[in-house]
Amino acid sequence: MRKEDKKVVPGQREAAPGPVPGRTGHTRAPRTAPRDRTPHRRHRSHSTEERLRYWFDTTLTRGTAALCGWLALVCLALVVPVSTLLAWTDQRTPASLGSRIAAVWRNTGQTMRLGGEVGPPLRVALSVLLALIALFYVSTLVSLITTGLTDHLIALNRGRARILERGHTVVLGWSEQIPTVVSELVAARTGRRRRVVALLADRDKPAMEEDLRATVGATGRTRIVCRTGRPTDPDALGRVSPATADSVLVLPRDDPRADVEVVKTLLSLSAAVGEKGPVRVVAAVRDDRYLTAARLAGGPRATVLDMDDIAARLLVDCARQPGLSHVHQELLDFAGHEFHTVGETALLGRTFAEAARACPVSTAVGIVHGDGTVTLNPPRAVPLGAGDALLVIAEDERSTRLTTVPAPHDPTAFPHEPPELPVRPERFLLLGWNRRAPRVAAHLARRTPPGSALDVVAEPRTATLAGILAVGAAAGPDLTVLHRPGDPTLAETAGALEPADYDAVIVLGPDHRPGHADPDDRTLVTLLHLRARERASGRRIPVVTEMTDDRSRLIAPRAPGDDFVVSGRLIGLLMTQISQNPHLAAVFEELLAPGGNSLHLRPAAHYVRTGRAASFASVAASAARRGACAIGYRAHAPTAPDHGVRLNPPKAHVRHWHPEDRIVVIDRTDRPLGPAVGSPP
Repeated sequence: MRKEDKKVVPGQREAAPGPVPGRTGHTRAPRTAPRDRTPHRRHRSHSTEERLRYWFDTTLTRGTAALCGWLALVCLALVVPVSTLLAWTDQRTPASLGSRIAAVWRNTGQTMRLGGEVGPPLRVALSVLLALIALFYVSTLVSLITTGLTDHLIALNRGRARILERGHTVVLGWSEQIPTVVSELVAARTGRRRRVVALLADRDKPAMEEDLRATVGATGRTRIVCRTGRPTDPDALGRVSPATADSVLVLPRDDPRADVEVVKTLLSLSAAVGEKGPVRVVAAVRDDRYLTAARLAGGPRATVLDMDDIAARLLVDCARQPGLSHVHQELLDFAGHEFHTVGETALLGRTFAEAARACPVSTAVGIVHGDGTVTLNPPRAVPLGAGDALLVIAEDERSTRLTTVPAPHDPTAFPHEPPELPVRPERFLLLGWNRRAPRVAAHLARRTPPGSALDVVAEPRTATLAGILAVGAAAGPDLTVLHRPGDPTLAETAGALEPADYDAVIVLGPDHRPGHADPDDRTLVTLLHLRARERASGRRIPVVTEMTDDRSRLIAPRAPGDDFVVSGRLIGLLMTQISQNPHLAAVFEELLAPGGNSLHLRPAAHYVRTGRAASFASVAASAARRGACAIGYRAHAPTAPDHGVRLNPPKAHVRHWHPEDRIVVIDRTDRPLGPAVGSPP
C-alpha cells in the first residue's frame, strides 16, 4: 500500500516506521511519552566571598610550597608599590630612574629580609641567597620552638606531668565533696605564705579546672594543681608526689560500690609512700562492711571515716536538740571558730582550770597529751605535763593568747540548782527510707529514754519492710518502731499525719542511683507538704532534713530554726579539719558518740540567771562549776544572724540573757542536768 493511501484514525498516533529490511545500524526507539519541554533550572551563582574562600581552601590542600608562593606574591604586591611610593617621594633619592629603581629594591629587600644589596647581578644574587638561607634557618628555628612549646602545653593540658612539691595537700578522687574540700583548704588559716593543693582524678584536666573555677572561685595564695589519672594506679599517684605531701585525702564517690575503689586507692598509696610513711591520710567509706579493710589498707597513720554512720549520728543529735546542726557547721568550717591546739611552755604545770581562765578570747575544751591522745572536758584539777597542749576553740591558731589576769566574773549571776526535770519518752517521725535509716533508728534506740517511739512513713517495698522489721527487733522495748505505709511525696500522705505531735520529724531522701532522679528532688517535695501542713494547723513542726547537695538546701522551704544535715558537705568539712589537725579525729569521734562528752544546747537558766545582763565569763565559770565547758550560746530569736549561734564569744562579752536562750556546752551525756531535748511542742 502506498503512503498516501494509508489511513490515520483520529486520536491515534502514527506508528513509527520499523526497521528497514537489509539496513544495519542503530535504530531510534519509538517515542512513548512527549518530550519534556521545561527548560533546565539554572544553578545559583556563587558570591565572590564564597569563591575566594573555596580558592583559599584549595590552596591549603596543595601543600607548603603553594602557601609559600602565594605568601610571597601577596607580600610583593603590597611591599613593591609602597617601596616605589617611598622612593619617588624621598627628596634625598637622586632623580635618575636607575637610582630610584635601586632605592625601590633596597626598601623591598630590607622589608622582606632579602638583603637589599645593589651592584652587579652576581652580588645581588648572592645577597638574596644568603638572605634566603638566614630566613630558612630562622623560620625553622621558630617553628621548632613553637612546635616544642605546643607539644609541651598539650602534655601539660593532659595532666600527666609530675609535680615537685613538699608539704602540699593531695586530694585523690572526684566526688560531690570536692568543692567543699578545696574551698576549706583555701580558707584554712596556716602560717605558710604559699599553699599548694594537688588533685588527682580520672577526669580531663581542663574539665576539672573549669569546674573548680565555677564552684570554688578565686583561691588567693593557694595554688590548685590538677592531674589526670586513676588514684588506684601507683604510677598515676606519683604525678602528685604523695610521699612529700603533708596530708592526703581520699574521697569516695556517691555510690556504695565506690568503697572498693577507696580500699584500692589506700593500697596504692601504701605502695607509693610506704606503710610507715610520715604522710597523714584521711579517707571515708559509705558502707561499714569495707571500714575494716580500708583501715588495714591505710595503715596506722590513716584515719578512715564511716560516712553513713556519722550522718546518722548528726541526724539523731539534731532531732533531739534542734539547732545543733548550726553548731556543727560553725565548728567544722574554717570560716569562723574551730578547734586548734596551743602548746606553750607557760602552760606547763598549770591545771586545766587555770589554763582555761587564762584564755580571754578563746575557749579551752581539752588537753592533747604528748602521746597523741586527747582528753575532752577533763577534770579541772588535771595539770598539763611536758609535751601536753591545750585544745581550744579559737578563730585561728595564732589568736590564742594567755593572760596572767583572768577575766572577772560575777558570782551573783550564778543560778540556784536547776530543778531536775523528769525524763519522758520521745516520739519521732521518719519520712522516707534509705540505707542510713537503720542506723538512725539504732542511734535513737541508744540515746532516747525507754518507751520512746519511731513512726516510719515509707512505701511498702520488700527491702524497706525487711529493714524496718530488723530495726524493730534490734531496738527492743526501748524504742517502738511502727511502719505506716505511704509515699511521703504525696499530699494525701502528709494530710493523714499530725507532724506537730512529734518531738521532731526526720526527712530522708532515697539512695542515689545512677540514671535516676536526684534524691533531693523527693526531699524538697516532702518539705513542701510539711510546710503546707504546718500553715494549715498553725503549729510549728520541728524538721531535720538530710540532703546530698548543699545547693538544694538554699532553695528548700524552711522555717526558722530548721536543721539541715548535708551529709556530703559535712563529711568534706570533717575530712578537711582532720587533715589539718589529726588530733581532731578523736575529738569528733567522742563528740558524736552516744556516751562520753558531746555537744548540748541547754537552757541558759542552768548556768546564768535570766532576765538580767551578765558576761560570758560568768557563764563559763558557772558551767565549769558543773563540770562542763561552755563554748557559746544560741539566741532565742531564730531569725538572728547565723541562726542566733555564736561560738567562742570573748569572756568580757556582756549580754542580756533571755529565758529561751540556749548555752552550747561540751558535757557528759549522762550528767543529770535536765533533759537534752526542749519542752514538748
